Amino acid sequence: MEESKLIQMINNNPNIIATINNPTDEMKLFAIKKNGLVLEYIENQTKEMQELAIENNIRAIKYINNPTEDMIIKAVNSGWSILQHIKNPTDKVIKLALNKSGWAIQYVKNPSEELQLIAVRKNYDSIKYIKEPYESVQEEAVKISYDALRYIQSPKFSAQLIAIKNNEAAISFIIDLDKDKVLEFLKINILVIKYVAKKISKAELEELLKHVLSKEDVEERYIRDFLNCSTIDRNSETIKMDKVLFIYKYGSKKAKKIAVDEKLKMM
Repeated sequence: MEESKLIQMINNNPNIIATINNPTDEMKLFAIKKNGLVLEYIENQTKEMQELAIENNIRAIKYINNPTEDMIIKAVNSGWSILQHIKNPTDKVIKLALNKSGWAIQYVKNPSEELQLIAVRKNYDSIKYIKEPYESVQEEAVKISYDALRYIQSPKFSAQLIAIKNNEAAISFIIDLDKDKVLEFLKINILVIKYVAKKISKAELEELLKHVLSKEDVEERYIRDFLNCSTIDRNSETIKMDKVLFIYKYGSKKAKKIAVDEKLKMM
């Protein structure tokens, strides 16, 4: 068949290049200009063909056996998900993708601690794509959002503590909850009591509060949360307690000062 007729056929359907025996370079280039993805069918690719294909459709890079770093960088700059088509990407390329979206970590085999941290700092929920995240990575993710805890299969206790301190609702993502953990969580966020009131006695709670409130370095937020917690209150049906009186009897000077300030706000 005449080359001009083949060119016309390629113009109508560039994928037909796959059925042409020994197509000329001109035919190959013409097909690629029409659809970069036909590179899949091109043997003896030249750099010109590869660059032209990428220019036409960035996904064509998956049909290049040994793309240059410039090609890879161009591809990743166009979209982080392209990383899935890059074989043995360098750390430079991986970081480029991760800085666009932490979700790119799903295409990285055995990511280092550094790469995991870059990922969760960009998108905290990218931790769901990390099979065994380092403890530091877990902590970093839950610092950004307690919700990250839901994506960690076996969270470290340190990560649980950070998540709970940030938001008491994080307790709903903790499966292995026992009395010891409940007590530790209450020490850093009293509002956890909303979820665990039935798991602890009033005597245990009072002992814990005496320990926390008597400290001079007790956090202001803890005092205010305690005073405003409706689960613990003189009129509560769950845990009855005169919180102001309790602080007066057992609280440190700092706790008492904050309590007075908070009481004045309520007046």
